[in-house]
Amino acid sequence: MTRQVYFVPAAETQVASVKKKTAVTTSWVSVDAKGQGTVLDVDKYAIMRRVQIHARDLRVLDPMLSYPSTVLGREKVIVLNLEHIKAIITAEEVLLRDPFDDNVIPIVAELKRRLPQEKDLTCQGLGEEEEEHPGLRNDINTGEENEFPFEFRALEVALEAICSFLDARTRELETDTYPALDELTSKISSRNLDHVRKLKSAMTRLTNRVQKVRDELEQLLDDDDDMADLYLSRKLAVACSPVSVSGAPNWYPSSPTIGSKISRTSRASAVTVEEDNDVEELEMLLEAYFMQIDNTLNKLTTLREYIDDTEDYINIQLDNHRNQLIQLELFLSSGTVCLSIYSLVAAIFGMNIPYTWKEGHGYMFKWVVILTGLLCTSTFTSIISYARHKGLIGS
Repeated sequence: MTRQVYFVPAAETQVASVKKKTAVTTSWVSVDAKGQGTVLDVDKYAIMRRVQIHARDLRVLDPMLSYPSTVLGREKVIVLNLEHIKAIITAEEVLLRDPFDDNVIPIVAELKRRLPQEKDLTCQGLGEEEEEHPGLRNDINTGEENEFPFEFRALEVALEAICSFLDARTRELETDTYPALDELTSKISSRNLDHVRKLKSAMTRLTNRVQKVRDELEQLLDDDDDMADLYLSRKLAVACSPVSVSGAPNWYPSSPTIGSKISRTSRASAVTVEEDNDVEELEMLLEAYFMQIDNTLNKLTTLREYIDDTEDYINIQLDNHRNQLIQLELFLSSGTVCLSIYSLVAAIFGMNIPYTWKEGHGYMFKWVVILTGLLCTSTFTSIISYARHKGLIGS
């Protein structure tokens, strides 16, 4: 990977210092169709001039702004904002932001590995075989016309990376959550409750991230016009065909691979124009990754249901403990009432008031104790029966 360094002449030092106050340089990596990567330290205006997009589209890739997951098809580029993947895809190169980020480095390596054409490696001995098989060249040209476009191969790498990343985060969350829930079920404690709370918050955040990516893919699949805007090579070929030669743009590609595609497509421009609305190729690509991200979302949904079931089970346990505490409190309150009756009788007989039946009537103490005990027992039984009748305690 090479790094491009721009030297500023001495006469432009003051101008550059003024621009430096308003333009902040960022690191980008450019990967072309040959798999060669170049690191660029440029500001946003240089990127806008390089790929010819508006500032509002480039603002979508600003990490300081919270934009949702987005796949935008423009006239000459595809603006891709999927989690940590912030890229601009053209018909001949991929610009990826923050190439030294730990999550972006594997994507750059994968782009370098998969973007080069496989046919370029197999066409070295074509000259020798062409003499023996005259129709071989026509067959290869026909296959090249139907090859997967460069922008779709780059888009596939990005979608595969983001789907794999989110699925890996989901598996890690499942690995941590299921044992924590089982431990909470066996022992309800403040530490276990706090651990599960943190895991549930992480699951909610991850679910929102997966949902945003899924919604963006679903929105693309529901709109054929949006999918047609992602066919950059097709639009480039139509614009450079003899049909539109009068309005030929000034951004004719310098890549020989793209140039050969355009020359072949120009010979069949009429057929290309008719197939402008044919998005079956891209639709199959998006559906594959839509099913993968939907499967990840289903895993998170299942995990949420398991958490909800665990919470219901814990609430049932807490309700049972709460009922036991209420029952114990009722028994204690009933015993307190009975002891209050004894205290009342003792207070009455303990008053220093002369009564005639206190003299020579020693048997009265025995009857007072018996009658008071019966009164307390009947009071306690009545309270318990009433509580069971109202369902406050179990039978």
